[in-house]
Amino acid sequence: MRILVLVHEYPPVGGGGGQAAKSICQGLARKGHEVLVLTAHLQGLPREDFIEGVRVKRLPSARRLPFKAGLTALVGFLISGLMAGVSHARLWKPNLIHVHFAVPAGPVAWILKRIYKIPYVLTVHLGDVPGGVPEKTGAWFRWVYPFTPIVWREASRVIAVSDYTRQLALKHYPVQIQVIPNGIDMPQSFHNAIQIGTPPRIAFAGRFVPQKNPLTVVEILAELKDLPWKCIMLGDGPLREDVESEIKRRGMEDRFELTGWVLPDDVIAQFGRSDILFMPSISEGLPVVGLQALTMGLAIVASQVGGFIDLVTQGENGYLLKNDDVRGFTQALRVLLSDSNRLHEFKEASKEKARRFDLGRIVDEYIRIFQEIAIE
Repeated sequence: MRILVLVHEYPPVGGGGGQAAKSICQGLARKGHEVLVLTAHLQGLPREDFIEGVRVKRLPSARRLPFKAGLTALVGFLISGLMAGVSHARLWKPNLIHVHFAVPAGPVAWILKRIYKIPYVLTVHLGDVPGGVPEKTGAWFRWVYPFTPIVWREASRVIAVSDYTRQLALKHYPVQIQVIPNGIDMPQSFHNAIQIGTPPRIAFAGRFVPQKNPLTVVEILAELKDLPWKCIMLGDGPLREDVESEIKRRGMEDRFELTGWVLPDDVIAQFGRSDILFMPSISEGLPVVGLQALTMGLAIVASQVGGFIDLVTQGENGYLLKNDDVRGFTQALRVLLSDSNRLHEFKEASKEKARRFDLGRIVDEYIRIFQEIAIE
């Protein structure tokens, strides 16, 4: 099949949704399908790439930061994506279109379907669902929402990355939605023996934005200064300076390492040296960092939101709590940091749970759907 992929974030640009899209594209290419990705350009990146069997074309969109897409950048990608999409639909003649994020790529796919009769599959990741990330998208969804229902209705299939995302979407779009979780390749180290750092190492990975709640990481770990631990915070964003100031104010500079923006391979490498993923997020779809943590054998302490519910079995490979439950997070981390046997058991349980999200199985599910709807 020739598969045209529309996604405004594709690594090294964007967060977990873009990484999930990349994994699926590469999985499709490995199984012999032709995959062409239209995504947003960022200064310093080549306009065209061929990465692990996937052709990537980066289009002008006025995007300025790898971790943030403002309204101008979203509109810019919609315009340039439509122009490039028309050209490739006419000349390359894809058998179907795979859209990641209903906004901004969804309208492009809808127009291409209207003009060229090419069916599209829509995969939604939470941020493109009204109310999914209200602190980030609430303001502009008031203007965008009236134009989105037709994009959902006319998709040949709609897929959500978690049941939480599906349930939220159904409140706004009464269409059939199935769940296919994000997938991940099992790293070569998957079968390595579990080890625990001396001292144990806690990891946070994501944008430094209110949705990810990074300041709470510092607040809670300040209550655990009596225990040995180190914390690495992977990512960047507008709250970076606030996090650094809070670490300094609490006198914990020797306990924390802030890496800045990193690539997915760097996240995997850092997780390989870590023991606990700590994510007190306010909202999540199916977080790719959670999948990466499972495959690398990390215990997970996270908010009881979104896809983390699919990744954590309470009391077996981690703990889920309300995102404002400071006392609960503190106690959960204290238990794991104080009991190396329990931490070892949780890490083993995470690896076992990771098998459910093997990328090969996830890609096969997409291929079955694509084969049902693709045009000749």
